[in-house]
Amino acid sequence: MQTEPKKSLVGEEYEVEVGPVAHGGHCIARTDEGQVLFVRHALPGERVIARVTDGAEGDRFLRTDAVEILTASKDRVEAPCPFSGPGKCGGCDWQHAAPGAQRRLKSEVITEQLSRLAGLTPEEARWDGTVEPAPGDKVPKGEVPAWRTRIQYAIDPEGRVGLRKHRSHDVQPIDHCLIAASGVSELGIEKRDWPQIATVEAIAASGSNDRQVVLTPRPGGRLPIVELDKPVSVLRVHEKDGGVHRVHGRPFVRERAADRTWRVGNGGFWQVHPKAADLLVEAVMQGLMPKKGDMALDLYCGVGLFAGALADRVGEKGAVLGIESSKRAAEDARHNLQDLDRVRIEHGKVEQILPRTGISDVDLIVLDPPRAGAGRATVAHLASLGARRIAYVACDPAALARDVKYFAGEGYVPRRMRAFDLFPVTHHVECVMILERAAKGA
Repeated sequence: MQTEPKKSLVGEEYEVEVGPVAHGGHCIARTDEGQVLFVRHALPGERVIARVTDGAEGDRFLRTDAVEILTASKDRVEAPCPFSGPGKCGGCDWQHAAPGAQRRLKSEVITEQLSRLAGLTPEEARWDGTVEPAPGDKVPKGEVPAWRTRIQYAIDPEGRVGLRKHRSHDVQPIDHCLIAASGVSELGIEKRDWPQIATVEAIAASGSNDRQVVLTPRPGGRLPIVELDKPVSVLRVHEKDGGVHRVHGRPFVRERAADRTWRVGNGGFWQVHPKAADLLVEAVMQGLMPKKGDMALDLYCGVGLFAGALADRVGEKGAVLGIESSKRAAEDARHNLQDLDRVRIEHGKVEQILPRTGISDVDLIVLDPPRAGAGRATVAHLASLGARRIAYVACDPAALARDVKYFAGEGYVPRRMRAFDLFPVTHHVECVMILERAAKGA
């Protein structure tokens, strides 16, 4: 027996009082009938007209945009970007919020996630509740910092440069991205058309003058001759295998952090904010307090950033094992740390490689897992190694809270936490949680 399809409510409008912020760049509201709305482009305490963008009758919640502000929050500003707003670019969540308000909203999200998923108050998490701006990012109300050193532009069927709309493959054409770092903006990517190209990723290294674009052609599309405003290396994503291959120039960029130069190849992962790598290394090392002779793990190690910082501190009698699932990143890590005999880099998934190493005890652990987190099984294995301290670097507060609860079940409790606003005007936030074994009888 076929069921009747639910009636779409897209386009319906509701006048609502906006409630608290929620994880994901929106706020919560309820209709007079009690229907839950996720409202973008609003701020807590405002009264708005919310238009449904996704949802149907009987859904647990509806996604909406605030298309008219009836009563504005004192934290509201005019969005400085002309491409920000309902139905436009989805890259920024909080263009309409004053800088200090953005950080308070992120603090509220972290607090809520820790409470709901880990059962922790900020005090129990050993966190003072602040989200720290990166050096140089404090800007006047109504302005945004230009921080993003890597941007993936979407190209529409006419070859025009843009960015994706929220939860959509549709492209919002743009002529400038306000949060793009100067090294990206100076390439002039938005000034030209890109026929037969699906995406253009621009990378501007913050530790050198290296500039790179990674082109993804449309199926059957041909690469254009790339002539930009600054010298640039060109890579392409192959249609058949999805691999990244050099077209001309270096296949890597050189970054600078923790008193080292880091090779990052084929568009591989590096922190997007130019100050992020040094800030995170400082927070992790201050929290772990490595000693000479320590044995340490750097899990999901990328190109070896934390492994290198650990190796400098554990000395020649210490040892560091890094594990990374990306083959190219693991190769880069080996290259970057080739002068340190006490560092070993293994390629593969943490949950597969770590048990094979035969390691049964370590002194320190750093883990910087992907957005989904490490998971219960990996946490249990890490806890069994008896580390004195564990540094968890998290780009998602929900995943952090879930894993911290798993660690608590294994006898590890927070010693200190810091949160950093390394993604201004978006809902993303980076956290560093230091864990240690609970005192017996605690």
